[in-house]
Formats: sequence, structure tokens, C-alpha cells
Amino acid sequence: MSFAVPRPRQGGAPPARRRSPLGVAIVAVAVVVVALLLLAQFWTEILWFRQIGFSQVIWTEWITRGLLFVVGFLVMGGAVFASFAVAYRSRPMYVPSAEQATLEQYREAIEPLRKVVTYAAPVLVGFFAGIAASAQWQTVLLAMNSQTFGETDPQFGLDLSFYVFLLPALRSIIGFLMAVVIISGIAGVVTHYLYGGLRIGPAQGNLPRTTNAARVHLAVIGTALMLLFAANYWLDRYSILSSAGDRFDGASYADVHAVIPAKGILAVVALLVAVLFLVAAFRGNWQLPVIGVGLMVVSAIVIGGIYPAIVQRFQVTPNAQELEQPYIQRNIDATLSAFDIEDVETQSYNATTQAEAGALRSDADTTASIRLLDPEIVSPSFRQLQQNKQYYNFNDSLSVDRYEIDGESRDTVIAVRELNQDGLGSDQRNWVNDHTVYTHGYGVVAAYGNQLGPGGQPAFFEGGIPSEGAITDLEGEYEPRIYFSPSTETYSVVGKPSGDDRESWELDYPADDADGGDQVKTTFDGDGGPSVGTFGNKLLYALKFGEEQLLLSDRVTEGSQILYDRDPQQRVAKVAPWLTLDNRVYPAVIDGHVKWVVDAYTTTNQYPYSAFTQMQEATTDTLTLQQDGTPVNLPAEVNYIRNSVKATVDAYDGSVDLYAWEPNDPVLKTWENVFPGSVRPLDEISGELMSHVRYPEDLFKVQRKLLTEYHVTDASDFFSGNDFWNNPQDPTSDATVAPLQPPYYLTLQMPEQSEPAFSLTSTFIPGGNTPRQVLTGFLAADADAGSTTGEKADGYGTLRLLELPRDTTVPGPGQVQNIFNSDPVAGEQLRILEQGRSTVLLGNQLTLPVGGGLVYVQPVYIQSAEGTSIPLLHKVMVAFGDEVGYADTLTEALDQVFGGDSGAVAGDAGGSTEGEAPDAPVDGETPADQPTDEPTTQEPSTEQPAEPGSDLDEALQRASDAMQAARQAQQDGDWAAYGEAQDELQQAIEDAIAAEAAAGQ
Repeated sequence: MSFAVPRPRQGGAPPARRRSPLGVAIVAVAVVVVALLLLAQFWTEILWFRQIGFSQVIWTEWITRGLLFVVGFLVMGGAVFASFAVAYRSRPMYVPSAEQATLEQYREAIEPLRKVVTYAAPVLVGFFAGIAASAQWQTVLLAMNSQTFGETDPQFGLDLSFYVFLLPALRSIIGFLMAVVIISGIAGVVTHYLYGGLRIGPAQGNLPRTTNAARVHLAVIGTALMLLFAANYWLDRYSILSSAGDRFDGASYADVHAVIPAKGILAVVALLVAVLFLVAAFRGNWQLPVIGVGLMVVSAIVIGGIYPAIVQRFQVTPNAQELEQPYIQRNIDATLSAFDIEDVETQSYNATTQAEAGALRSDADTTASIRLLDPEIVSPSFRQLQQNKQYYNFNDSLSVDRYEIDGESRDTVIAVRELNQDGLGSDQRNWVNDHTVYTHGYGVVAAYGNQLGPGGQPAFFEGGIPSEGAITDLEGEYEPRIYFSPSTETYSVVGKPSGDDRESWELDYPADDADGGDQVKTTFDGDGGPSVGTFGNKLLYALKFGEEQLLLSDRVTEGSQILYDRDPQQRVAKVAPWLTLDNRVYPAVIDGHVKWVVDAYTTTNQYPYSAFTQMQEATTDTLTLQQDGTPVNLPAEVNYIRNSVKATVDAYDGSVDLYAWEPNDPVLKTWENVFPGSVRPLDEISGELMSHVRYPEDLFKVQRKLLTEYHVTDASDFFSGNDFWNNPQDPTSDATVAPLQPPYYLTLQMPEQSEPAFSLTSTFIPGGNTPRQVLTGFLAADADAGSTTGEKADGYGTLRLLELPRDTTVPGPGQVQNIFNSDPVAGEQLRILEQGRSTVLLGNQLTLPVGGGLVYVQPVYIQSAEGTSIPLLHKVMVAFGDEVGYADTLTEALDQVFGGDSGAVAGDAGGSTEGEAPDAPVDGETPADQPTDEPTTQEPSTEQPAEPGSDLDEALQRASDAMQAARQAQQDGDWAAYGEAQDELQQAIEDAIAAEAAAGQ
């Protein structure tokens, strides 16, 4: 049977069609529009990276992606095209087959489209293959620039860099080539079948089912596929060392003695089958390769599946503890090393639960530093007292840091007054205001962590507009304008040409009447964004943001810059896409500038034998949920992590600096080879920046998660699991399923520490399903990096673990919260307050190892349930063992617990302190404050009312009136009247308690 060949048209070729000028114009315009849209996305990115000083990052990424795309496209597209072409050119000219006669109609139907398919199909699959290949740019760069770990795995004795850097790249290459061979093989089979080179129907005499050309073609494809299978099986042997297991991760006894040998055997079998395919190419018999493929399938089932299952079921399971012990030990050792928890300083802490007078005398420094201000609760207080204007705002979650005030390091709650355009009225929202007037926030606000202001307010030592206070004095003035911050999402056009006689239009703040009552304005003079001074850049950014005003506005001048991507985490993620970022970013005033400090990690999930940790699960707690989940992209799971980089983002000009915090980390060194010069050395960290570096929260959360199990370092004990712990749930959460309790920054002195240190702390409770929620351990990370330029403090990063005796009776966080809630004095007073027009807020429950045991401290806030409200510290609750203290101050509560004299004083011993910074309340809002300093020495009224129910209502009404009077007195600044109102409130509460008790009787 001959194949039809298209006949030429009679009368020669038809005359060429005349192109329409309109059509040409439309095509030209479309090309220009597409080019401009592409430039608006790509060239603006180049401008952004060039301005920030990280051009090599974007070029390295794009060039690598481009090359990988081309390679992937050419390999896949070329292989598929070659398979099509070879199959078509080697087609038989005559095929005496009824089956082929039936296919003739299909050949005739597709013949006009054959060339289109021959070229279009390879281009299409090549395009998708190129995209898939380009996505592996980081894997390829790591393999090409890998650094050694200097450590070998316990199974094969290879350097760990093989597993972390080279093995993922080899697996990606093998997987890609297998896809290429399979798809090109499918193309060849279809073409051979369609054009007669391959028959599937019944045999016809002695006629072969394939032509010689088809046989050779398909045999070569089969050989290549079997070779790739062999390579894949061989690499599987190494990948098993970083596989997830049921009881522990890494290769188990069955893996080492059954699976790894099986993979080697299967690799040899695949090689033999590849040889059989080659034999078939020359001998013309498919029986041997078919038998070989069948043998490989059977081998995969028997050797690769059944044999390891038999070993596990009949050899390992009955003797698991003995046989698995060496491999569990490998897992323990690798996990401790991969997560940097191998040097945890563990000590037994025989905590007492008996509170004795004077027990805190030796812990006076720790007691004086106990933080009372909860950064998750007091944000509304910062807003009402320091926000100043509705177009400023504070984050819901504030930060804890430390500053040296009057020569003493003080724990501090600090926040940045960020831009908040949503606070503007609708009549103020227009393009000019949104993008050229309201362009920045203003200043930081800081309050003492262990002291309070009048009425339970924060005691601010830095604040006001313009900024005043201890930080301003310490820095000798600093740049307060905040152009870059987490809440700033829109772009701003800033700056103007030098010599422009027009007044500035970027608003700082309205001045007081004493200063002329005018608005204070500024002009950005930093180097914070790409220039939009040229027509070309204006056009590109107008297209990028869909804003024609960028082309038309007179405020976009030759000296203008455009600021965008202003979230500090977003900026660091763009210039260092190879880093994993911490959930939390915090501000610090450093060398005259407000800097955002971002902790960054190098991670992998390829570390042999190390335990896998789900990052999302490990880092989610009450704080991250309050931030509406995790704000950064975290890897799904890791089995190696290092806090290798400390990054800073200048809040004024957005400049990003990356510092090598763990310069010997092999992953960091590898990325430094990829992007040379992008990471600055450790010795360039200034002493002032060093003083604000702290131990990162996400790393600590991952480590505390692992230490619930890996504090057990003996393989036999680990196998039994009877000493595993849990991280406690947050006892202050009212969620149905409470999230984990977050770790807390505190200044404390651990046993055997010579002096208090700024630390990050957490606790442990028993694991399993036991209802016994006692305390089993206390963990503290030394978070103080010192203040020496380029040098970390010796103790920084040290993890200290206190293990409590197994039969301990020290209550855990949940039990302590129950003790607080059921206390007859505290619980009753708080319940009465909530029956009025107040909301009770339980602050963070802090745990400190002092007095020979564990002290729990929890501030209690109240705020108005209606209108504008400010959370004010109402009481402080303290627990030690079963003893509870509930008083106006922490000092008094500690004395209540420790026999009338704890032996130490807290930071609030002197009562309220006047802040050193002026208040800047929100214009037009009158805070509805709640009084807090009620005396606790007054006796409750003993007069019994005739009608207890009506007397309770009367007492609650008097309490409400007293709160109203207290609010008015505070607004008027009449503190004498405020104190009288507090007395009235206290008496009313006690009368209400007595009335309720009488009603119950």
C-alpha cells in the first residue's frame, strides 16, 4: 500500500495574497503593547534590584532560569521531534496488512496536519518541560557551587554535601530525562503504528510485527529508559537515608538490610534488561526484552516489596528494640546536629513547691526585671495614647527588646507608628493624598516592660510627635520617618528636584498652636526607590500599577522616586530568595536609624537520618494566629535549619543588609558562592546592632518541638517513648482547640548562670494522652548577643534545659490557669467586673525558675466593653506551687505568696511611674479608661441587705458610676478625684461579692 502524496495544484502556485495595511498596523500595535507590558514587569524589576544594590541576584536567577528553560525545551522538544521524524522517515512504503488498510483513512485525514503536529507538539511539550526545568534553578546552583560539610553519613561514608546538594540535582535530572524518554517513546510508537512500522493485531504468517527501522528505534528508546531506571534505583539507595519513617526518620534496620540491597539488585536487573533491548535492536526478536521487563516487574514486587516486608514483619517487629537501636541512635545524633540542639545544657532541677519567706532574695535581679506589659494586649493603649493621628497606627502585636536606660539594660515593649491610610476619611482618599502626601509613618514608641504608668497605663520612655525620650537622647536625635514597614502596602511617589521652590508636600504631622499651628511637611531625600523622572520610567510604572496619574501628575518630577515592595520581609525575600524568613520582624533604633531586624534561615530536607519537622505546625501558636496565620512562606518540612543570616531593612530608605550570622554553615557558604558579595561578614555588624540582635522565635519553636522527644538521647529509652513531652497549649486562649503557648522573651538568671540575661523561654508538660498536666521541663535560650562590634557574646544561643523529677508535682501552665481562675478572691472579683461594663483580659502567663521552684506571673487587664477602650493593668496574679497571690502590684503579689516577704522587689515596687515621653492621643477620640489602683486593705461591708438581689444590682450600679467618675477624673487630670473613684469602685466590688454570697445562701 502506497502512501498518498499531496498533488500540486493545477495551474501553478496561487498568487500571493496582498497584506492589508490595517492588519499590519494592528499587528505592529499589538507587538508594541505586549513589549511594553513585558517591560513594565521585567524592566521595573531590574530597576528595583539595581536601586537596592542586588542586581546580581535577579540576573543570576533569570539567566539560570533562562538557560535551564532553553536546555529543557531543546532536550524535550528535540527528542520528541526526532522521534516523530525518525518514525516517519523510516515508514514502510508498502504494508500488506488489513489493519493498516483500516488506518489508511486516518492517515489521509491527518496528512494535511502532519507537519503542524510534527513541529507544534515538540514545541508545546518542550515549553512545559522548559518551565519545569527552570523551576529547578536553586537545585542546580546549589549542586554547582556546593561546599563540603566535613561530616560523613554513617551508612555509605559520603560527605553530607552529596545528600544536601548533589543528590537532589541528580534526582531531578534523572526524573526529567525519564519524562523525555517516555514522551518521545510515545511519539515514536504512535507514529510507527500509524504509518505501518508497528502492528498490534493478529500475526500474519511470518511477517514481523515491526520493521527493522521501527525495531531499532524503539529498542534504543527502551535501552535508554532501562538505563535511567537503573540510575534511579541506584540513587534510591542514598535517598532512603533521608526518608520519613513511622517511628523515626532515616534508614531503619529493614531499609539497610533489605531495601538498600534490593535497590542495588533492581539497578543491576534494569541494566541487564537494557542490554536485552540492545540485543533486540540487532537480532530482531522482542522475546528477550519482553521477558526482561517481566523479570524486572516481578523483581520489583518480590525483591523490592515483599522481601523487605517479610524482614520487617518476621525479623524486626519481634525484636524491634534491639535491632533498631543503632539506627535510632543515628537518627538521634543526626537530629541533634541538624537542628543545633546537640549542646543543650541539661540539668536536673528538683523544684520545690513550698513557698518560704525570703525565697527570692538570691533572685532579686530576675524579680526586678519581670515583664508586666503584655505586647499582645497593650497595642490599643499605644494607639489611644501615642497614635496622634488616624493615619498612623501600631501593629496589633508589639515587640519586646531591650535598651540601655541610665546605664541599665531594660526590657522594653516597642512599636513603630506606621502609616495607616485606612484611617483617613473617604473625602481625603484620592490619588494625590494616597501616593504623594500620606507617604510615611513617624517615630517609635517604647515603654518599660516592668513598670507601669498612672492608672495601669504603659510607662512610655520614648514617644510623642516629634519624638522625645530616652532613645532620642541616647541617639542624639534619630531619623523618625518610617517609609518602609510591614503595614505599608501601597506605593508612594516621593522627592522633588533640588532647587524646586515649591513647598514640600509629604505630611509629617500638624504642629501645635504654639508652633504656629501649621502642618509640618518634609521631602524624602534618601535613595529608597527607582527614579520615575523620565518619561520611559513613568510609562512603565503607570502600566505596572495601572495608574495613569503617574504620567499626568505634576508631582511626579525629574527628582521623584517610587517606593514599593515596602514590607521588610518582602524586601529581604526578594533579594535573598534562598532564605527562609522568621514570622516575626521587629524594630530597633540603631545608629540613628530605625531598622527592621529580620531573622533568616538556611534549611534543607535532605539531611541524612535527621527528623523531619513540619514548619507550619511547629511555628503556629497564639501569636501567629493573631496575625491571621503565617505571613511568610515556610517550607513544608525541614530536617536541617540554621539561623545563618541576620537581615536589616532601613525604615527610612529601605536599604537591605544581610549579615552572615553563622559563617561556617555549609549551606550559607554555598549560597555565598552563588551570589558573591551579597552577604556581609559578621565583623561588619555594629555594636549597637549587636545589642538588639536576639535569638529568633521560629528557630526556638522548632527546637522546643524536637526537644519534646530528643531530650532523650539514649536509643533504648527513645524507642520506649515513655519520657516524651509536649509543648503546652496556651492557657489564656478561649479557642475550642487552643493553640500552643508562645515562647516569651524575659530577662532572667537560670541556675548556674552568673548573671541575668535576656532570654527566650518555654515550658514542657508530659506527652501522650495523660491528663496529668504537670511541669516536666523548662527551656531558655540565651538571646543576648552582647554589644561588641562583629563579635557574638560567648553565651548567645546557649540552650539551657531544666528537667524536673519524673514524680514532680509542680503544676503546668494549664493547671496554674485553673488555680488562678478558681481562686476565691481573684476569680470572684474578675467575674464581678465582667458582669459590669468591663472586659477582663488575661495577659501572658510567664514562668520563671526562681526561689528554688517555678514562679508563674500573669498580669490582668481590664478595659471598657463599650466605646473607645484602653487595656489597663488591673492586678497581677502570682503562683508558686499551690500558693496564689493577687494584688495591685507584682511586689505585693509576691509577698502574699512568700509568707509576707518574698525577699525581693519587682520593677513596680515604687508604684506607678510617670513616663518620660509626652502622650499623643488620637485626635477627636476621648479614651474611656478603666481604673486599676484599688486598695486591697479595706474590709468589705458587713451590712446585710434585706433583699440580696436588689443589693447586688445596687452595688453593680455603684461600681459602674465609680468607673465613669474615674474615667472623667483621668481625662481631667484630677488624680485626687481619680483615687477617690478607685476607692468607691473597690468598695462597690466587695459589696457586690458579699451581696452575691448572701443571695446564694
